[in-house]
Amino acid sequence: MAKEREYYYGVGRRKESTAQVRIYPDGGQWMVNGVPADEYFKREVDLSTLRQPLQATATLDKFRVSALVSGGGISGQAGAVRLGIARALLAYDPNLRPPLRQRGLLTRDPRVKERKKPGLKRARKAPQYTKR
Repeated sequence: MAKEREYYYGVGRRKESTAQVRIYPDGGQWMVNGVPADEYFKREVDLSTLRQPLQATATLDKFRVSALVSGGGISGQAGAVRLGIARALLAYDPNLRPPLRQRGLLTRDPRVKERKKPGLKRARKAPQYTKR
């Protein structure tokens, strides 16, 4: 009989954020950068973002999550952790792909900040036009 692995690993990225996520097959407290997840992500929107992959696969109470996240802002970090959890779930059980794919949880969000263009103030904002 094969020994069950200690944890399953997944990497998630969004905007400038990168998350390295481990899920452990025993229930428990979720940790983000060594802090409980509900203290690290104060907004309920971000916490619900984290729970989406486990709710989609009906495994919410089955796993303990530990994530190291860096870069970007709070919302981008929450999205990165979400993708990392989804990928770690695939490492745990490849049969979970259809429910995750159906809700779009395995797709990396490609939107990033657009670069500033020469002659403009920002990526698209131009100086005010004066006719005379």
